[in-house]
Amino acid sequence: MDIHHVLIKPTITEKSTLLQESGKYTFHIAPRANKVEVKEAVEKNFGVTVLDVNITKLRGKQKRYGPRIKKRPDIKKAVVTLKQGDRINLIEGL
Repeated sequence: MDIHHVLIKPTITEKSTLLQESGKYTFHIAPRANKVEVKEAVEKNFGVTVLDVNITKLRGKQKRYGPRIKKRPDIKKAVVTLKQGDRINLIEGL
């Protein structure tokens, strides 16, 4: 898989912001991406050293719109642990 298609977007939530203080960053990743591809993509895109990658799959919820039941899309998420001292500036201006 092409490195530029592995990382979709960073996850910016209250919990992920707290994890950043301990050197862990979360990203939405491509559904077919694996740990090795995520590690290579983060290291090449941000110029940091990755120590560990944890991946989870989040199943989409079923939502009801009147008589119809629709399913939200599934999401694959990666939590990347960086070497101590390395940082990724996800939000400009901080």
